[in-house]
Amino acid sequence: MSTTTIVLLVILALIIVFMIVNALLSIKGVNIVDEEEFSKDLRRVQLIDLREKDPYKYGHILGARNIPMTTFSQRASALRTDQPVYLYDQNGRTALRAARILKKLGHSDIYVLKRGISKWTGKINSKS
Repeated sequence: MSTTTIVLLVILALIIVFMIVNALLSIKGVNIVDEEEFSKDLRRVQLIDLREKDPYKYGHILGARNIPMTTFSQRASALRTDQPVYLYDQNGRTALRAARILKKLGHSDIYVLKRGISKWTGKINSKS
């Protein structure tokens, strides 16, 4: 192996390590919880459904407010920092991006529904 190849492999390994550490730090302080934990005291929190309007109308957790991820960055500042924010999406991935945005805005009490609404067995409100 040439010196150039070794240097490139070391740089690639460092980039991968940096990305992993960055991802882990970005979810630090975010509580990823199961349905049982998530469903406690939903009336006392800011419950946000991050899906688009049509899936939200098809069915959402009772009391959820729809703020699609496509507009979340612009609308996130309207959420109160003194109350917990509960986030969910279809499968649990998008909510982590939203949680990072909230952390940057000063939120510290953030919960994400593990596996999203796709595995939800609780009550659903449907407008269709």
